[in-house]
Amino acid sequence: MQREVVDAFFAAARRGDFEALISVLDPDVVLPSDGGAERALTARVEGAAAVAGRALMFANPAASLHPVVVTVDGRPFSLIAFTVVGGRIAEIDAIADPERLSRLVGAVLTEE
Repeated sequence: MQREVVDAFFAAARRGDFEALISVLDPDVVLPSDGGAERALTARVEGAAAVAGRALMFANPAASLHPVVVTVDGRPFSLIAFTVVGGRIAEIDAIADPERLSRLVGAVLTEE
């Protein structure tokens, strides 16, 4: 069930489907994101509408999901973890700091 919810989230994000995103997010969802010093992605986003709006940045056919890694044009963009409660996403933790990604992501992408 958890994987289906996360897959639905990413499918809706790639399609740019705001309403479908809202349907898989808990109303009080929280998205803490660590973008590191070089990216303007460090933020704490709260609430389904705000998180869905942020997810629309993946309305991009070049974005793809690997088990916990988002790549854009084949390069790692972020590492994400989802907490699913009651069939809805309650929290998304994201690391987009390029320095940390380079250390963490290699093992995940080579395991496919």
